[in-house]
Amino acid sequence: MSVLDRFRLDGRVAVVTGASSGLGVAFATALAEAGADVVLGARRAEKLEAVRTAVEKLGRRAVAVRTDIARPEECRALVDAATRAFGRLDILVNNAGISGERPAAEETPEQFREVVDINLNGSYWMAQAAGAVMPPGGAIVNVSSILALVTGGLPQAAYTASKAGLLGLTRDLAQQWTPEKGIRVNALAPGLFDSPMTDGYAEGYLDAIMPRVLCGRVGRPEELAAALVFLVSDAASYITGTTLTVDGGTHIA
Repeated sequence: MSVLDRFRLDGRVAVVTGASSGLGVAFATALAEAGADVVLGARRAEKLEAVRTAVEKLGRRAVAVRTDIARPEECRALVDAATRAFGRLDILVNNAGISGERPAAEETPEQFREVVDINLNGSYWMAQAAGAVMPPGGAIVNVSSILALVTGGLPQAAYTASKAGLLGLTRDLAQQWTPEKGIRVNALAPGLFDSPMTDGYAEGYLDAIMPRVLCGRVGRPEELAAALVFLVSDAASYITGTTLTVDGGTHIA
């Protein structure tokens, strides 16, 4: 196998959560470009159809399933859809998540729990469902955030806690499943990327934080998607339990 062939995903099936917009779309289309068939999950079913069409235009097969990952039964249903449609599941991208900028003194228990229930608990339910059917050689990537490692100057306690929890979850699942099941589990920690989340930042925030970004700009979704393809491909076959920061150098600034 050549070096470039190691990045190919031909014959593999990937599930991407949070696939209806933003980085989820970039992940789904990048996986398809690398050769994978893709199962798309998100709460906004109407937007999933456009992503399904985009994947099919790349010559790959796609299935779209409305999914709320905070519900374990819907996580199992998404995995079942993958195995029904394609007979297997090789890759899980735990991308679904929500944010919330609220001062810690004002955040209600319900608001905090909602963020953690989707970002952390939902990723766990998805990993459980996928891990039950993945063959050896499978790969899971949990999409965390650079805010799991550094502060961003925003009041985001629930979001930060949930994304930091994903790093611990990644390590633990890797130490359980890599030797036992042959499934690699890694995490991505993105910095600032063009997405609906960055579009929602207060005016002036990006300008204020940019001196901490050594590359001097916001990242492009395809740059993060390329890192994802690496982690789920045979090019990363000796990598598990690690966190790959893709943040333009923010974590060392």
